[in-house]
Amino acid sequence: MKYLEQTVRFLEDEGIIKPEIGIILGTGLGKLVNEIEIIKSIYYGDIPNFPVSTVEFHKGNLIYGILKGKKILAMHGRFHFYEGYTLQQITFPIRIMKMLGMKYLLISNACGSMNKEFKNGSLMLLDDHINMLPGTPLIGENHNKFGPRFVDMSRPYSEVLNDKLKKIAAEKNIELHKGVYVVVSGPNLETRAEYRYLRMIGADVVGMSTVPEVIVANQINLPCAAISVITDECDPDNLAPAVIKDILETAGKAEVKLIELFVTLIEDLK
Repeated sequence: MKYLEQTVRFLEDEGIIKPEIGIILGTGLGKLVNEIEIIKSIYYGDIPNFPVSTVEFHKGNLIYGILKGKKILAMHGRFHFYEGYTLQQITFPIRIMKMLGMKYLLISNACGSMNKEFKNGSLMLLDDHINMLPGTPLIGENHNKFGPRFVDMSRPYSEVLNDKLKKIAAEKNIELHKGVYVVVSGPNLETRAEYRYLRMIGADVVGMSTVPEVIVANQINLPCAAISVITDECDPDNLAPAVIKDILETAGKAEVKLIELFVTLIEDLK
């Protein structure tokens, strides 16, 4: 707890006061920052107790600013289990956001699709998830300020936020699938047999992030919503080798629709 309090004091001293909406920007999905009237940008390495993003296409900056009249705190680059961080380190920023006064959390990620109806470049709203990581960020000592020890996960994603996003997508004629996200540790991608298995257990898409943050958000009563950008199709019967350059290019093209959804939602939130 003392590390959390130290970090909060540092950020408040830097002028980050009562942000309303938190945003986590996933792989290849950083251009939303261009929509923010930036007040302060702080490199993760300069923030006490913060991890540092080691993925080359993750910027690693905490952005504080204004978007559609709302105070925004955006993570321009996130942390992953495959980088060697613990699940507690990965979710440290989520607890910080809540302690700063955050009301909502919006998350984006890039993913692969096992559902043949979900094509490259389309978006999927997370309705539920499956945790295939070796543990959860709630393991270990629990402070009362964190919330309950045993966290209900029957509705991990805010139905209010999801309904708003579905309505916005329909109004703007943006294809927005709804489905189940499964998180794996990575960084290797899956074999054909693994894709078949993940589909069989009920997942529509697979990725390497998001779920730890959502678990903590539920513990600390922080309403959240997440959208996946589908960057590759993982049909085990027609599986082509993954090319990171192509994945990033697909994410970049689909990001325009994602930004439109998030910006409109932010404008609508009270």
